[in-house]
Amino acid sequence: MNKLDWYIIKKFLSTFFFMLGAFCVVAVVFDLVENIGRMITNDAPFWGTVKYYLAFSFYFANLLSGFIVFLTIVWFTSRLAQQTEIIAMLSGGMSFPRLLRPYFIAASILVAFSLVLTHYAVPIANKDKHDFEVQWVHVNFHVKDQNMYREVAPGTVAYFRSITYSRMTGYKFQMERWGDDDKLEQRIVAAKGTWVPQDSLWRLINVGIREFNKDGTESFKFVNRIDTVLPMRIEDFAQRKTVVKAMTTSELNDHIAESRLKGADISALLLARYSRTATPFAIFVLTFIGVGIAARKQRGGLGVHLFAAVLIGFTFVFASRLITVYAATAEVPAWLPYGQDAIQFIAAWLPNVLFAGLGYAIYKKAPK
Repeated sequence: MNKLDWYIIKKFLSTFFFMLGAFCVVAVVFDLVENIGRMITNDAPFWGTVKYYLAFSFYFANLLSGFIVFLTIVWFTSRLAQQTEIIAMLSGGMSFPRLLRPYFIAASILVAFSLVLTHYAVPIANKDKHDFEVQWVHVNFHVKDQNMYREVAPGTVAYFRSITYSRMTGYKFQMERWGDDDKLEQRIVAAKGTWVPQDSLWRLINVGIREFNKDGTESFKFVNRIDTVLPMRIEDFAQRKTVVKAMTTSELNDHIAESRLKGADISALLLARYSRTATPFAIFVLTFIGVGIAARKQRGGLGVHLFAAVLIGFTFVFASRLITVYAATAEVPAWLPYGQDAIQFIAAWLPNVLFAGLGYAIYKKAPK
């Protein structure tokens, strides 16, 4: 480590945190403009709002950290190149890999910082953010899933065709209880079921209950309405996506294991878990690409480099989203080890691998 290394590291980190703060301020202003009407209507508390936007800043900073790192590198490296400082370094005998060293030292600091944020700090901050949004901003949400099956207890499978969470009601309900000998013991069918949280029970309408006795006989009864305790809650079928973001990684792992036992679709949960590690490591990839782009002095200077940075950054984000959408709907090949886990692991890391290849191609053409 020499003075030049410290100079680049200081430039890198100071520019990054300045741009990060600027982006967070802009994001807070836009979010406040969008939601201030709801907050006033719902009488949101002032200090609760302040606490919410502190948590919001943590969330937004972690969300865009990779992209901001990329802009940071292109910004100050392009300025060094335009002022012929990069040319002076290379002419003085410094190799391009040696030039990359302080960049990757600074990137390593940011990756470690981002990993701590992603796995622990941001989920904890998101708990306050989520609680505030539920109470004062987004008070309702819609459940898009259809034909939802859950194993709500060992041997007990429940089904709803659809759910309207604002009414705490599911439609076309069915629940089957199976014995230890894998024989059906009871089937309950209802037109709809409403969760009554204050009493922790379900109100079923137009209910048919069929009992299957061990001697082979059956009994059936029909009631217009029944209030009963069932081994499930409305949250077993409908949950805000933001709840998952408010879980630390250890809590998310427990939630994945529980959801897997219930037979729920866990593809989004697996992708969220793997992305918490893959996204911070994208900083290395974007650092590699950014230095390769901005280190060359050329006509157009900073403007050309920033245009290339924005283009590549949005391409990276678009590719990540495209791969994510495909992974959520892809069928799992029978020959693939670990099945759904492998699909989501590949989806989380594939953008990093593809753009690392792009970075290597840019590196080969970078000034040496």
